[in-house]
Amino acid sequence: MIKVTAGADAPERCSQAFTVAAVAVASGVEVSLWLTGESSWFALPGRAAEFELPHAAPLPDLIDGIQAGGGRITVCTQCAARRGIEEKDLIEGARIAGAQVFVSEALVDGVQALVY
Repeated sequence: MIKVTAGADAPERCSQAFTVAAVAVASGVEVSLWLTGESSWFALPGRAAEFELPHAAPLPDLIDGIQAGGGRITVCTQCAARRGIEEKDLIEGARIAGAQVFVSEALVDGVQALVY
């Protein structure tokens, strides 16, 4: 489980989270990627393409890799609401869910949570 708390406001931290998630999926690890705060915007079509960080993999490629490998992308309910983001606005395969779902995923035996 990887929780991203940063977006374009902290690009290195944001990129690290997406990179770790993509590498984990490529390594056969089941990944649940939670987008909170400013990273919530990257669940909207085209928004990841606007993100740039020198010497980092493009965010759209990382997202594609996460989803292609079976990783789940979730946007925090409150974060989405504060930004006017609705389920219908999200990229295909992403969802909106709240703290109850986050906690239930985080407390599964063997789950390792990483927060960026």
